[in-house]
Amino acid sequence: MRVCIDSRAATHQGAGIGRFARGLISALARIDHETRYVLLDCREGDRAVLPTAPNFSRATLPLSDRAMTILWHRLHLPLPVELFAGPVDVLHSPDFVLPPSRRARSVVTVHDLSFLLYPECAEASLVAFLRKAVPESLARADLILADSASTRQDLERLIGVPAEKVEVVYGGVEERFRPVTDQSRLDEVGRKHDLPSSYILTVCTLEPRKNLSALLEAYFLLLEKVDPRPALLIAGARGWRYNSLLERCSDPRGRGLVKLLGYVDDADLPALLSRAELFVYPSLYEGFGLPPLEAMACGIPVVCSNSSSLPEVVGEAGLMVDPHDIEALAAAMERALTDQELRGRMAQAGLERAQAFTWENAARALLSAYEKVGACA
Repeated sequence: MRVCIDSRAATHQGAGIGRFARGLISALARIDHETRYVLLDCREGDRAVLPTAPNFSRATLPLSDRAMTILWHRLHLPLPVELFAGPVDVLHSPDFVLPPSRRARSVVTVHDLSFLLYPECAEASLVAFLRKAVPESLARADLILADSASTRQDLERLIGVPAEKVEVVYGGVEERFRPVTDQSRLDEVGRKHDLPSSYILTVCTLEPRKNLSALLEAYFLLLEKVDPRPALLIAGARGWRYNSLLERCSDPRGRGLVKLLGYVDDADLPALLSRAELFVYPSLYEGFGLPPLEAMACGIPVVCSNSSSLPEVVGEAGLMVDPHDIEALAAAMERALTDQELRGRMAQAGLERAQAFTWENAARALLSAYEKVGACA
């Protein structure tokens, strides 16, 4: 079987879908040495993140990622992937939309439907593109993969996708996400990012859907109730409407304890997480929710939203709150910081919960999907 994977998300996106795609592709290279894979990419992508296993080859698109997206999904030029990758049995896009193909059976991964449920939380041009391109790709796909049962239900409810056409392939946690006990490494990351001795952490792209305004309001309430007062660190790349968050972070109620770290290198994340007192993730909507899972894998108590896929991922290992209830969020943060017995239980439960989500398990489920679709070719 010859499988073509559109790997542009893996090489062009640092967080979110990019990490999801890299995790799956790397795990496929570890567990499957028989299937022949062709990784489709553009010249400007970071190809160093892609595996070099003997059964993996690469095909280069002639234009940039943006140009190919315009040609394929806006102008609808019939340039099949076989022109660049050669004959393939299965085509997989891990990033919402399918490139055209001649005869390949097709698989597309849909991570969430935030462009339908929370259109106000993204740029209007992106929302308009996804509202048109995603349903078109879903209609062409032979199999649709969702990151969670929550996303699968959204696909059925909002777009009318038949249940039998959707399978769930969960994400995973990389092995490097574990409690960091090497004090020299903890100190090194602390110096690099000028970290305070005690802090609450969140890791996400800085955009409205992550509900950081509610986190800040809850944090301001928390500062009135706890002593000593931990800092609040927000790590992540700048997203849409970033400037409005900057204004909120300078609110005097924060007492100068709110700090934006910007994008943090993947290599530093385990130590950054391991140094934290608490991880908070009040997102309005997630297709999977990788950051709280990585925090649990590092042994850090987690407070997160009770919305979308997050209860499915975090389970009973974290404290769940309504993301719109600021007082409840502040109370959960206070409890997770001050109740030492609870903190110990949460840390242990989080470690155990995270072990259920591995990229190898995800890759096995993905390979099974390829074989199922390929058998019908």
